Amino acid sequence: MTHPQRVSTCLWFDRQAEEAANFYVSLFPNSSVTAIARYGEGTPMPAGLAMTVEFKLDGTEFLLLNGGPHFKLTEAASLSVRCDTQAEVDRLWSALIAKGGNESMCGWLKDRYGVSWQIVPTILAKYLNDPNRDRAARTMAAMMQMKKLDIAKLEAAYRGE
Repeated sequence: MTHPQRVSTCLWFDRQAEEAANFYVSLFPNSSVTAIARYGEGTPMPAGLAMTVEFKLDGTEFLLLNGGPHFKLTEAASLSVRCDTQAEVDRLWSALIAKGGNESMCGWLKDRYGVSWQIVPTILAKYLNDPNRDRAARTMAAMMQMKKLDIAKLEAAYRGE
């Protein structure tokens, strides 16, 4: 298998890597599981369990490892997704918090597997980096009050409404 992407992210799971990868690829276009290596007999995990799962999310390569309960995922690392529409924000947010995920603040959430995500409207970077610091500050203040980001409310804050 060729890997055109030189650097990719590897996330450590206890035993849910294959399930998580299948879930993630169901959410994004241009996504697929590309390889699964399984534990064999006499290894530290049950034979047949996925050891590593390689997959692409919208063309970006990732690797998930079932390594046991030794390490836990934290909010110190997250996957950030830029969304062009509120419908896309809403769809991803709902899917990722379903079945045990948790909302956080400012567009952050944790999915049922413990992976942290940022679901961010594409326009937010423009608003926060505006040279007019009043517009940027209003946008930031509005964002700080939100869990799931609301594009219409961010736009209103940006305009001073």
